[in-house]
Amino acid sequence: MNNLKINKAKATLNSGGIASVIMGPNNSADMIDFLGPIGFDAAWIECEHGPFTWGDIQNVTRAADLWGMTSIVRVNKNDTTLIGRTLDQGATGICVPHVNTKNDAEKVVKGAKFGPIGERGVYASRQSYGLDPLKYYEEVNDQIFLTVLIEEVTAVNNLKEILTVNDIDVFFVAPGDLAQTMGYVGQQNHPEVKKVIESTIYQIRESGRNAGMLGDVNTIEYLEKIGVNFIGVNWGPWLLENAKTYISKVNSLR
Repeated sequence: MNNLKINKAKATLNSGGIASVIMGPNNSADMIDFLGPIGFDAAWIECEHGPFTWGDIQNVTRAADLWGMTSIVRVNKNDTTLIGRTLDQGATGICVPHVNTKNDAEKVVKGAKFGPIGERGVYASRQSYGLDPLKYYEEVNDQIFLTVLIEEVTAVNNLKEILTVNDIDVFFVAPGDLAQTMGYVGQQNHPEVKKVIESTIYQIRESGRNAGMLGDVNTIEYLEKIGVNFIGVNWGPWLLENAKTYISKVNSLR
C-alpha cells in the first residue's frame, strides 16, 4: 500500500520555515504544472473570485500533486458541505473567507476534518487512492491544510477568541478587504491600515499561530520582519512587468 502524501506547506511551517504559495489571476492546471518545478510549497486555487468548476478543481489539484505542492482552494463561503466537497475533489488545503468570529473558525474545522475532530461527510476522496481505507481516515486529518482569512474589522476585534480554535494552520490577513471595512477602499497601504495589519500579525504570532499575507520580491523582508511566515505571491505582476519591459525595448528599436 502507498502512503498518504505529506502536506508540504504544513511540513514547512511545522519545521519553523517560511511557506511560499504561488497565486495568480488564473492558476490553471497547465500554469501550476509549469510553475511546479520552481519549488513553491503550495498553489492557490481561486474559487471565490475565479472561474473554476468542480471538474477544474480535480485537474488543478492533480497538477499540484505532481510537483508535491499543497493545493489550497479558496472557497466562496464558509459552508461545511462546500468545504467537504472541495476536499473530495482532491484539494489538500482549504481557505475560507470572512472568518469573523470564533464560531466561524470552528465551522471551518467542522467541515474540513473527519471525526473525532470534525464532522466532514465520510467519503474517501481522490487523495485516498491506493491507500488502506482505515489508515487514510486515521491519518488524513493531520495532512489537511486550513487557512482562514482575517479581512474585516470585526475579525480583528474578535481575533483573540478566533485564535483559540485549534487545527487552523494559517490566519491570513487580507489588506484589501480590511482597508475597505476600515473606510479606506483601495488604500491598503494607508498608514492606519498598515498599523492594524502589523498589530494583527503580531497578535497572531504571539499566540503561537502562523500568519499569512500576500507579498512580492520587494516586501518579503518586511513581511518576515513583522512576523509573516506564510507568504503568497501573484505571478500576474511578474508577467506584466517583464512584458512591458520587452515591448519598451522593441519600440525603442523602431
